[in-house]
Amino acid sequence: MELTIDLKIGQIVKSKAGRDKGKIFTIYQVIDEAYVLVVDGDIRKLNTPKRKKVKHLIIYNTVLTEFAEMLQCNENLNDAFVRKLLEPFQKNVSDEWRLSDQCPRKM
Repeated sequence: MELTIDLKIGQIVKSKAGRDKGKIFTIYQVIDEAYVLVVDGDIRKLNTPKRKKVKHLIIYNTVLTEFAEMLQCNENLNDAFVRKLLEPFQKNVSDEWRLSDQCPRKM
């Protein structure tokens, strides 16, 4: 089981359970040892983050340091900026989905 002490604000995660299964998020806040708040700037905006169990997340090593720094400094952080930061990761997930969706033809 993942420990929340290993998680960082701005870290990229992917949901592996729930209605948002397969979506990419970034960690907005670590609540306790079992829960984090995640945002994507699209469906889960900064003013309404999603509370997720850590065991329902695939955790990546990538950390969006720019996001974390802006959040700590209380700079003007908006949802469009979050979407822009997550865009390259969203593209990789959709390409991965397309490849897994295709199956070889039987002859």
